[in-house]
Amino acid sequence: MTLATETDAEGVEPAQRGPSGSWLNRNVLGMGLTSLLSDAGHEMATAVMAGFLAVLGAPVYALGVIEGVSDALSSFVKLWAGWWSDRIGHRKAITTFGYALTGGAFALFAVATAWPLVLVGRMVAWFGRGIRGPLRDALLAESVSPSDRGKAFGFHRAGDTVGAIVGPLSAATLMFVLQPYATSDPSVPFRIIFLVTLVPGLGAAAAFALMVREQRRPANHGMKFWASVRALPRQFRRFLVGVGVFGAGDFSHTLLILAATQLLTPGHGPVRAAQIAALLYALRNVLYTAASYPVGALSDRIGRRGLLVGGYALAAAVMVGFLFAFAVEASSILLLAVLFSLAGVFIAVEDALEGVLTADLVPDESNRGTAYGVMGTVNGVGDFISSVVVGALWSFSPEAGFAYAAAAMLLGAVLLHRLR
Repeated sequence: MTLATETDAEGVEPAQRGPSGSWLNRNVLGMGLTSLLSDAGHEMATAVMAGFLAVLGAPVYALGVIEGVSDALSSFVKLWAGWWSDRIGHRKAITTFGYALTGGAFALFAVATAWPLVLVGRMVAWFGRGIRGPLRDALLAESVSPSDRGKAFGFHRAGDTVGAIVGPLSAATLMFVLQPYATSDPSVPFRIIFLVTLVPGLGAAAAFALMVREQRRPANHGMKFWASVRALPRQFRRFLVGVGVFGAGDFSHTLLILAATQLLTPGHGPVRAAQIAALLYALRNVLYTAASYPVGALSDRIGRRGLLVGGYALAAAVMVGFLFAFAVEASSILLLAVLFSLAGVFIAVEDALEGVLTADLVPDESNRGTAYGVMGTVNGVGDFISSVVVGALWSFSPEAGFAYAAAAMLLGAVLLHRLR
C-alpha cells in the first residue's frame, strides 16, 4: 500500500503528517503542548489538594471519595463522548471544550470552606477530562501511520508529564514563597495556587484550538450506541478484561502523596511533609516523562503486550514497597524517592501502551472513538473501585489498602499475559 493510499484510508490531511509523512507533525506537537499546559494546571492543584483537605479538617476518607466519584463520572462521560464523536464525524470542538472546562474548574477550590466543594470542583474538572480524553487519543492515532503510533503516543505522554513535573514543582515553590501568608490562615497559600492554575489550564484549550487540525468525516446519525459497542473486536474486549482487573487496584496517585505525607509528618511536621511529598510526586513525573517516549518507541520495534505486562507487574511491586514502608513506619526520603520513581515508570508503560493497543486492536477509524470511550470507562470504573476500596481500607490499615492494590494489579498482569 502506498503512503498516499494509507493517508486517504486514515482520513488524515497530508499536512498533518509533516514532511515526508513524519510522525512528529503539527497535530502531534499541538496535542503534546496542550497536554503539557493542561497537566501543569491540574497537577499543580493535585499536588497540594491533600494538604488543603487536611487544613480544612476533612476526614481521611474524603480524598478517596473525591477521587473515586470524579473518576467514575469521567469514565461514563468518556463512553458517551467517544461514541458521539464517531456519530457526528468530528472531534476537535468537543475536545477543546473539555480542555477549557478542566482548565477553569480548579478555581472553585479557592473558595472552598469544606471538602464537598472540592468534590464539586474535581467533578467538573474530570467531566471535562472525560470529554476530551478518548477524542484526543482518537485524533492522535489518526494523525500518524500505524507503525509510528508507539512513538507518537510516547511523545504525547512525555509532553503530558513535562507539565506534570512543572505543576508540582510550581506548587512546591509557591507553597514556600507564600508560607508567610499562612500565619493567620494556613489555607491562603493553597487558595492562591488554585487560582494560578487558571493560566496554564485555559492556555491548554487555546493551544488545542489553534494548533490541531482535523479532517471531518461524514456524520452517521444512524449509528446506535450499543451496536457500536457490540461491533468492537473480540480481542479488544478480552484485552479490556485484563485492563479492568488491573485498574481495580490502580488507585489515584494522589493517595501516594497522602502516603508520603503521613509517613513524613512525624519527623518533619505537616507543612514540610506536604512540601516533600509534592517534590516526590514531581520526581515520579520526571521518571514518567523520561520513560514515556522510549517505551512507546520500543513497542514499535518489539511489540506492546509483553511490555505492558511488565509494567503491570512493576506496579504490583511498587504497592508491596509502600506496604513495607507502612509496616515498618519508614520515614526514609530515599526509600520513598525510589518508590515514586518506579511508580513513574509503570505509569509511563501503562498510559502509553494501553492507548496504542486500543488503536492496534480496533482498526476501524469510524468506531475508534467508541473504543477509546469504552477503554476510558473501564479504566474509570477501575479507578473508582480502587480509590474507594483503598481509601476505605486505609481508614483501618494502609497496609491492607496496598496489599489489595498489589493483588489486583498482579492478577491484571496475569490475565493480560494470557492474551494472544
